Amino acid sequence: MRLGRAAAVTDTGRRRPRNEDAFVCEPPLFAVTDGMGGARAGEIAAELAATALEEGAGQTHGTDALVALVEEANRRIWQRSVEDPRTTGMGAVATVALVDEGTGTVAIGHVGDSRGYLLRDGAIEQLTRDHSLVAELVESGVLTPEEAEHHPQRSAITRALGTEPEVEVDAFTVDGRPGDVFLLCSDGLSAMVADEALAVTIEAEKRDLERAADALVAAANARGGEDNITVVLFELLQAADGVADEAALPAAAEEPMPPDPAEPASLPAEVDTPEPGPEPDSPEETETAPPEARRHGAGPGGRIAALLLLAALLAIAILALYTGINR
Repeated sequence: MRLGRAAAVTDTGRRRPRNEDAFVCEPPLFAVTDGMGGARAGEIAAELAATALEEGAGQTHGTDALVALVEEANRRIWQRSVEDPRTTGMGAVATVALVDEGTGTVAIGHVGDSRGYLLRDGAIEQLTRDHSLVAELVESGVLTPEEAEHHPQRSAITRALGTEPEVEVDAFTVDGRPGDVFLLCSDGLSAMVADEALAVTIEAEKRDLERAADALVAAANARGGEDNITVVLFELLQAADGVADEAALPAAAEEPMPPDPAEPASLPAEVDTPEPGPEPDSPEETETAPPEARRHGAGPGGRIAALLLLAALLAIAILALYTGINR
């Protein structure tokens, strides 16, 4: 078994003023984190978690090591909230996947209500269990799944990183098969798009995971975009003798794909492009700025800038052609 293509994108959505999601796309480790807290504390918590996970990406093997990595993310958020009163009460949820090509397995670590899915043979399965109030009410029979979708407390979570000095991590291993596609996402996607629609969208763009990721974000925004939306996709392929493992890297890591002039597209998952954020309102906010993690995806501002640059280049080319004809 070997890793195939991978893609990731994050988007602010239509309702939130800033993006408090982050992700890691560093094969063989992939993760989605979603922060919570007042002011910019949620953004700080998500970035602290993503940074801790990213730093351990190359030294982690197996579920035990993966749990230790998530616990380290918890420790960093908790420590920051204790040391900095402006971030008191902040936290984050996270779903992490670690691929072991040697054994053909994928280890999953999970805390909160972000999700991990497996798309296999056209059918989608939710791998993780939401640590939320409505999930517990559904499990106890108090609510039906349909009622849970519209419950006013559907965003209330029961487990998170950084809210306590220690955290319980759900961890398990999935036996992979060639052709499997794994989806990690924040609740900004799963709360907006039904599981069946997720499967249909991915299948429609399965040959291009970057397009599939963009299509999922577009679907969530089309349904209201009530929260930040983050998507990470990766696939497993059959190992082949004599085939270089360069395919295990995200598709555009070495050769970025050019933008499509016909429509805006997110940058490849491997380009370290920070999401544009609002200017801090005061020096205090500058002091609490989180460490930079890999948060890929151009977002709305980056895409507009790319289109303006493309338009400028086109205008220059037309002017040069017109001048040459007049001569």
